[in-house]
Amino acid sequence: MNFPVIKGTGYVLVHAPNMMLEHGTTITVEKAKNPGSDFLKAIPDHIRSFEETVKYAPNQVYIGNLSPRDLETIPQPWFENFVEDADRQGKYGEIMPEKELYGLMKIVDRFELVELNEEFSAEIKEILKAKDIFTENQLALFDKPKSMDEISALVKNDTAKGLYDGDKLLGCVREAHESDPCLTADVVFENLVTKASGVLAMIALFKKNNIDPSEVDYIIEASEEAIGDMNQRGGGNMAKACGEVAGCINATGIDMRGFCAGPSHAFVNAAGLVQSGIFKNVVVMAGGCTAKLGMNGRDHINKKMPLVEDMIGGFAVLVSENDGVNPVIRTDILGKHKISSGSAPQAVIQAIVVDPLTASGMKISDIDVFAPELQNPEITVPAGAGDVPVANYKMIGAMAIKRGELEKKELMEFTKKHGVIGFAPTQGHIPSGVPLIGYIRDSMLAGEMTNAMLIGKGSLFLGRMTDLFDGISFIIQKNSGELSMGQDSSASDEFKQEIREMIAEAMQGIADSLARR
Repeated sequence: MNFPVIKGTGYVLVHAPNMMLEHGTTITVEKAKNPGSDFLKAIPDHIRSFEETVKYAPNQVYIGNLSPRDLETIPQPWFENFVEDADRQGKYGEIMPEKELYGLMKIVDRFELVELNEEFSAEIKEILKAKDIFTENQLALFDKPKSMDEISALVKNDTAKGLYDGDKLLGCVREAHESDPCLTADVVFENLVTKASGVLAMIALFKKNNIDPSEVDYIIEASEEAIGDMNQRGGGNMAKACGEVAGCINATGIDMRGFCAGPSHAFVNAAGLVQSGIFKNVVVMAGGCTAKLGMNGRDHINKKMPLVEDMIGGFAVLVSENDGVNPVIRTDILGKHKISSGSAPQAVIQAIVVDPLTASGMKISDIDVFAPELQNPEITVPAGAGDVPVANYKMIGAMAIKRGELEKKELMEFTKKHGVIGFAPTQGHIPSGVPLIGYIRDSMLAGEMTNAMLIGKGSLFLGRMTDLFDGISFIIQKNSGELSMGQDSSASDEFKQEIREMIAEAMQGIADSLARR
């Protein structure tokens, strides 16, 4: 069987301290309920600079300048032990400052909802022009700024949300409808951030891997935002909205939602579309989430830490026809959390890890690396949530012990050998296995890894429509280099040409025979 391949990856981060203050739900709820709280008063002393976020080791892993194995050698706390030679540009993408994202929000805006003042418009146009990734038409959007008086009035009247650099107002995002609760300035703002960061990830995918965006057939967008109006909340389509800006002129697409498990569902569907021959090139992508910025901020301040949940995340991955080189997605080995599976941690791991491996005659230890939820422990441990990746690895190891595949004394060794330390920002859907795909692909292309299992898990009960949990898994495997006639398009074309020539020869023979009669 010829499986689809992972042909390229793109990962981006945006430092968003002002968005954290204005749109992160933990902080905005505190402002509404306890505007004079000690927590809010302490925040200014715990904001990181952009330079500090670039030197933050987990962020360097995310964009590909360090590997997860490198991170294991850097002592914690990482917010003190900086990577001094760090670069904002990485193998997979980049770390972008907030002001540049404001400019990108203006570029992706199709309804003139993002307004920037004169001074900032001129400044950001030159900055983005120097990046050499935007067209003249896109950059021309900065030639129609708004006056500060107009912007200030919109924000003061609560018909727009401000774009700030500290206390300085640079612009705003206007509401899209005066009475539609799905098109308020708050909602439009968070949707534009998701769109802008998603587009940035797609651009990184195409630029870093020399991929022509016009060759993309289909886009699956897997964030947690739902775009629409009051008559069709969540109607979509963020996928096409992002593809339009990123130059995917021949693509269509769809949004796919499943909380943190959404990206894994998207990959399974992308793999199926490619393997079936419906589409040749499918991009799975997602932008980030403003609501989760500063989510555990109260605990971080209590622990005298900086507010490290100040990063917007994004990713884009290309799934394509088998080329005999890139790692394949094993569509014949899929784990799924069934409706009847149960929501206990052991039941979840049984359904999405043990069952598919058992059905394929594999042991748990046959998987080189597992990629479950990869949250940065420096974010989750101080908040009392523990080390999420380690907890997953221990549960998987415990299942191996239960099956007689592993000795109890080998559990910690198993977690180190078959797991990686968490490095992803707590952006919900972003950490769920996906950040490791770039490292997995590189390792397989270098002959250093045979296979890996991506594990997506989701809390469906958050939507209050069911109390069910969710999960789905798939295996990425080193390409064997063997292609069948059916999947090798060049061989297929040659075969078809031979058939055409045989038919033409036969038809000519029949014509000659009839002519002689």
